[in-house]
Amino acid sequence: MNPILIFLSLILVSGKTGDAWSAHPRYPAILIFGDSGVDTGNNNFIPTIAKSNHYPYGRNFPNGTATGRFSNGLLVPDFLASYSGIKEVVPPYLDPTLSENELRTGVSFGSAGSGFDELTARSSRALSMSVQVQLFKNYKEDLVNAVGKEEANKIVSGALVMISAGANDIFFNFYNAPARRSQFNITGYHDFLLQKQESFIKELYDHGCRVFGVTDMAPLGCVPIQITVKNSKGRRCLEDMNAETQMYNSKLKNMIQTLQTTLLGSSITYAGTYIPMMDMINNQQKYGFVETNKGCCGTGFTENGPSCNASTPVCSNPSEYMFWDAVHPSETAYRSIAKTMFRQLLESN
Repeated sequence: MNPILIFLSLILVSGKTGDAWSAHPRYPAILIFGDSGVDTGNNNFIPTIAKSNHYPYGRNFPNGTATGRFSNGLLVPDFLASYSGIKEVVPPYLDPTLSENELRTGVSFGSAGSGFDELTARSSRALSMSVQVQLFKNYKEDLVNAVGKEEANKIVSGALVMISAGANDIFFNFYNAPARRSQFNITGYHDFLLQKQESFIKELYDHGCRVFGVTDMAPLGCVPIQITVKNSKGRRCLEDMNAETQMYNSKLKNMIQTLQTTLLGSSITYAGTYIPMMDMINNQQKYGFVETNKGCCGTGFTENGPSCNASTPVCSNPSEYMFWDAVHPSETAYRSIAKTMFRQLLESN
């Protein structure tokens, strides 16, 4: 991309809030696949305990609405949609009140509790990644009915497709439960998940998607609930877990580079979260954080989803916390991550 255009676009996200959006959308739509980090409310409409459509979730969302987002406010998809000039928030596909304009400009298929391993979604009754692809096919049919086949194909091929999953697989099936440990060591399970992710991207490509942003794995050893479960001394990050996460991310980056050369006409960006999140932990004052190893909700050690509820006390200033609950980042952290991702997308495209 032209360096001048990159500079001008970065000015867009470097203001006081970083949330202003351009009058000229960079992409015609945004399509989101993944887990609780990108679920903007789909789990509200399915029978699962993995829900956050209750207070204090959404405390800092416009009007204080608990939308089903696992944070105190907006998520990365919302910020990316805003920075790209598409819209200010990304709705869940399962919302029965979706308007034609919302369909045109994109939705989230993400589901809290999901992952690339089918066992993951089965345990939480979330929308598996394979089910999310099927919902995307339904979305395409809806889009064709709304705008016609030619325009629908144009929207899908130009849409920014974000994929963010994998952490639940590692937590649910390997670190905290033995479901896959009898079949794989950690390296083998990483390879299993990466094969699933590669097939997932290829399937979306076969259905017309061309512009991808694929997030890496966040520092799993720094997630508050993991620090609690593993009883880390001084609530320090679990270095062995982080080292394994970096191994996974290195393989993911190589996979993306290979896919880029084989999927003709595609643009696949490695969207890094590990490095920016570690920077928040190592330089918390730079981000205005006073807490980075526990969440704002309750004790911050274990509460998330149904255990973070209207009866749970919360911190007075969530913006000073890197994590909202014991699993999920705060809106402030998500905003910072989204800014980094947007720069990566600009430089890649």
